[in-house]
Amino acid sequence: MKVQDVRQKFNNIKEQVEKRVFNSYLLEYIETPNIDEDKLLILVSILESLDLSFEKIKTYTLSTMLIQIALDTHEYISGAVVDEKKRQLTVLAGDYFSGLYYKLLAESEDINMIKSLSKGVKEVNENKILVYQSDLDRVDSLMTSIIRIESSLLTKVSDYFKVEFWNEFLANLLLFKRLINERNEYFQSGCSIFFQSLQKIFFSEVKLEDLTEPQQQQLLKVCDDYLERLKQAVEKALITLPNLNDFLVKRVKLLLSQYQPYAKTFVEEG
Repeated sequence: MKVQDVRQKFNNIKEQVEKRVFNSYLLEYIETPNIDEDKLLILVSILESLDLSFEKIKTYTLSTMLIQIALDTHEYISGAVVDEKKRQLTVLAGDYFSGLYYKLLAESEDINMIKSLSKGVKEVNENKILVYQSDLDRVDSLMTSIIRIESSLLTKVSDYFKVEFWNEFLANLLLFKRLINERNEYFQSGCSIFFQSLQKIFFSEVKLEDLTEPQQQQLLKVCDDYLERLKQAVEKALITLPNLNDFLVKRVKLLLSQYQPYAKTFVEEG
């Protein structure tokens, strides 16, 4: 598969997503919606490998990304301190993006895909509740919930088209990306949803901001042990997984290159 073909489809669909979510009125009152380009590229890559028409690739990718953006927009409300008007408009914006998703798939008359993605939305929301309310008492349970938050929509697409062999790669890559982002946020602000959850699992009697340096390093080591294993698993998949295009491979390798062991990071940050 030519890199240029995938790149053109990716850019075309990204522009279509932007046209729908970068509403000039909404942007006066809400944060600019985040378009996860990695998830977008993975979706294009999965669908491109199925020999679908570009119109079908566009419809399925657009609809999945719109519901992903709706979920991300609603999540912003959970994690940010905003005034009431901005809160209400952000909720409405998320609902608006959800409406666009339903409209696209309804027009395509693919009711089964609507049902499939709706199950993915349910999984995402159920696991967000578990993580945000810190109802998890084991690290593996926490990781499983984050995997479902990050990858449920995409795995529902691969399940729908009977290409489940993508799912392990999706889970590992998207968990890796989330952990890298949580780790960076913790270094920059001293706080993150993931590290708050880890703190309650390991040091429930101490607030996250009051952890000693050895305690912080213990949490970082837990994170880094997972990052190392995930990196190795993704690198293996890049060799063994069929139908990977060069554009996706390059992007994945760039993402993997962001990982740096915590001991080295501590030296550099210090």
